[in-house]
Amino acid sequence: MKATRHGEHLVQLSRLGVSNAYLVREDDGLTLVDTSLTGSAKGILAAARDQGAPIRRIAITHAHADHTGSLDALHDAVPDAEVLVGERDARFLAGDRSLDPGEPQGRIFGPFYERVRTRPTRTLRPGDRAGSLEAIAAPGHTPGQLAFLDNRDGTLLCGDAYLALGGVFVTTQPVARFPFPALLGTWHKPTAHETALRLRALDPTRLATGHGRVVDAPGPAMDAALAAAPRS
Repeated sequence: MKATRHGEHLVQLSRLGVSNAYLVREDDGLTLVDTSLTGSAKGILAAARDQGAPIRRIAITHAHADHTGSLDALHDAVPDAEVLVGERDARFLAGDRSLDPGEPQGRIFGPFYERVRTRPTRTLRPGDRAGSLEAIAAPGHTPGQLAFLDNRDGTLLCGDAYLALGGVFVTTQPVARFPFPALLGTWHKPTAHETALRLRALDPTRLATGHGRVVDAPGPAMDAALAAAPRS
């Protein structure tokens, strides 16, 4: 995996130039955000060794397989690391793909959801902490997606609420260079659009997406993405 440092705390781990995981420097070691595709554990562990610090916790933004694919392998390798998953999406990881009666009956595309052996040591609600990171509700792409805000420097790790392959775009927009999240992966586009608006209101200093580059001073790019994005 290609490792790229951004600022004081963030290291981006890119698999095949498409799928991202992130190491966040903490006082006690590292928080890993997402685990990328299956087969990424070796590269993630090597990157952590290069940082000279242990992985203390693994935080998952949402339950799609390209974000959880290496969770079991990493849990096997670092069994003492805390595993943190949003309360809602934890059910998908356990194999329950049902929607709640009060939730919009959007698309749950089965191949994007892969059951894993690993169970969370703690489930997260908005406002909870994963190390230095604050969990932020970011539903739409999945019913329980979380973003994580590093209040130390304003970095927003947004999962797939925004994507940044080529340019920045909202996950509701089926751009030719990466159409799958919008066409197949996003559960409910109106909710996803509302999430994108709320995340923009946080005015992050850095945007770290699940796919594509990390964007510094992302406000104008987020505004342009919102202007171009369909609401449904």
